[in-house]
Amino acid sequence: MEMPKPQAEHGFLEQLVGTWNVTSGTMSGDETWTEVVRSLGGIWFVAEGNGQMPGGGDATTIMTLGYDPEKGKYVGTWLGSMMNYLWVYEGELSADGKTLSLYTTGPDMENPGKTGDYREQITFQDRNNRTFNSSAKQPDGSWKQFMEASYTRKL
Repeated sequence: MEMPKPQAEHGFLEQLVGTWNVTSGTMSGDETWTEVVRSLGGIWFVAEGNGQMPGGGDATTIMTLGYDPEKGKYVGTWLGSMMNYLWVYEGELSADGKTLSLYTTGPDMENPGKTGDYREQITFQDRNNRTFNSSAKQPDGSWKQFMEASYTRKL
C-alpha cells in the first residue's frame, strides 16, 4: 500500500493546527474551553476540546477531519463525553475557501427516537480567528442554526 500524500485540500485543515481558546454562550455559558489540534502526517487532523458543560461537569470532545480524494469530499467524525453517539461527516469547502461545511445525520434534538440532518461549519475570519456553528435541517429544507462557538488562537 502506497503512503498517502497531502492534497491541496488538506491546506484548509492545516490552518486548524494549534491551541485555541473557545467561547460559546450556547455551549459553555461563560466558561472558556481549550481545543488542541494536531496533524497526523498532514493527512488527518485531530482536535481535542476540554471544558465545562453548562451547569457543571467536565467534558471532552474529539473531532477528526481529513480529505478523501476518491470521494472528492472532506470526511470526519465527532464524539463527546456528554453523549454516546458518533457523528460521521462528509462535506465540502466553499468557493471562497473560508468555510468548510460538514453534513451528518444523528439524533433529532427535538424529537427523541428520531434522526435529523445537521450541518456544521468551520469558518476562518483570519489565521487566528474562526467560528464553528451547528444547524439543523428544517422541514422546508432550510438550515436553522442552534449553536456557534468562537475560536481564538493561543499558539
